[in-house]
Amino acid sequence: MIVYCGTSNKGKLREFQLAAPDFEIRAIDAAPPEEHGSTFDENARLKALYYGAHVKGWTFADDSGLEVDALGGSPGVHSARFAGPNATDRDNNDLLLSKLRGVENRAARFVCVIALARDGELVKTFRGSVEGRIIDEPRGPHGFGYDPLFYHEPFGCTFGEATDGRKMQVSHRAQALSAMFDFLRWN
Repeated sequence: MIVYCGTSNKGKLREFQLAAPDFEIRAIDAAPPEEHGSTFDENARLKALYYGAHVKGWTFADDSGLEVDALGGSPGVHSARFAGPNATDRDNNDLLLSKLRGVENRAARFVCVIALARDGELVKTFRGSVEGRIIDEPRGPHGFGYDPLFYHEPFGCTFGEATDGRKMQVSHRAQALSAMFDFLRWN
């Protein structure tokens, strides 16, 4: 089954394809819409409807990010642009570490909401989250975004130190994708 994916993030696309061995995930060649929602759910819905207008069939889009308890849930929906509109992963990680300097409570979670549309109509949303904590310096060459700072206790390492396959066993994105693919298998 072909499922279209609305993302311009190559790291996310790679994870989507890893999670879908029995689906063909095709990226939609369209400029990304402006994200102006205040929640992951709002942004995922906005993107699914936007990208869904470009193709016929099943289309999904996600919004995901990091929520840090000590920062009141920030960076949240602003995770990719935490340090500004053209921020790199390193810029975002550096800003996060500076805001957490001297803070003991480093509890955090990755959250993902996927919105699924068909022929331009919203069908359903799926949510996943995974708990961890933010460490003091990046570790590991894998993943992207905040992965090198996100320590997952059951793994005993950061997501940046875990292989993509291992990370996809528990990640927020893997949880939401699994629920969506289960739904698609029956519909």
